[in-house]
Amino acid sequence: MKKFSLIGAAGFVAPRHFRAIKDTGNQLVSIFDIHDKMSAVDNYFPKTACFSKINDYHNFHNYSQNNLDFVSICSPNHLHYEQIEWAIGKQSTVICEKPLVLLPNQLDYLSELEHKFQRNIYTILQLRLLDSVRKLKSTIETANTSEKYKVEITYISARGNWYFNAWKGNEEKSGGLMTNIGIHLFDLLLWLFGPVEKNILHHSSSSVASGFLELEKAKVSWFLSVDAQFLPPEIESNQKQSFRSLTVNGDTIRLDEGFENLHTLSYQEIFNGNGARINTAAPSIQLCHTLRHQEISDEGQKHKILIEN
Repeated sequence: MKKFSLIGAAGFVAPRHFRAIKDTGNQLVSIFDIHDKMSAVDNYFPKTACFSKINDYHNFHNYSQNNLDFVSICSPNHLHYEQIEWAIGKQSTVICEKPLVLLPNQLDYLSELEHKFQRNIYTILQLRLLDSVRKLKSTIETANTSEKYKVEITYISARGNWYFNAWKGNEEKSGGLMTNIGIHLFDLLLWLFGPVEKNILHHSSSSVASGFLELEKAKVSWFLSVDAQFLPPEIESNQKQSFRSLTVNGDTIRLDEGFENLHTLSYQEIFNGNGARINTAAPSIQLCHTLRHQEISDEGQKHKILIEN
């Protein structure tokens, strides 16, 4: 049984980590968040120590006998860097939500910390663990073809006005739309189809982004948004708030189904020595950083939603 602490315990994704820690037979020693709405932990570890002041949290681990094996980080993106630094300095292995960091040059320092403290830093790239995606990966790797796949990826997660007033809507804190939400799809694309050969940005705003990527094995039109107006009618009629699909040579895979157990699977992969490390996360972090500073262009095949609108 490993001892865990979790930072960012009041956030949306924290319960998935609570469940993963419990389902893998481990112990949650403490949680921290500046917001005090951390009641979701009661469903998993009702007796865990809870802190909403950072000094109290640090003092607890400075003076207690509870040495931490792991620290899970689910906090706002701009805080990941300093919190990883604190956790690994406590001789803990780190499991951090993506993106690990916002700036590519910070990855080099994280690698130095790994070497200095002889502890690993992992991230969660759960879309890679979907059964449908794994099958596609196997198909691509065994295919005997030099022709590039024609790919269209659509990633819409509708958000209300609160989103733009929260840290997620602040580019300095979240990295903007293409990092905060786009990191999911970009990691998946690079893992499936190889490194970037050509990169074109067609549209970029606080709520919508779209572009074209030519990868080693695919030509990709991508679209992502937090605006509900782009949801397909059948999704809205079912009162759902997300639509995520990947179409490869005309065959479509839905990416918004089968999420229930992916964080637990991610933790199991880490314990088995197969977790996603810094070098795994680096390509998508670099691509997101490039896109944030890229000029708009009309070149390349545009995504159908962008054309229609």
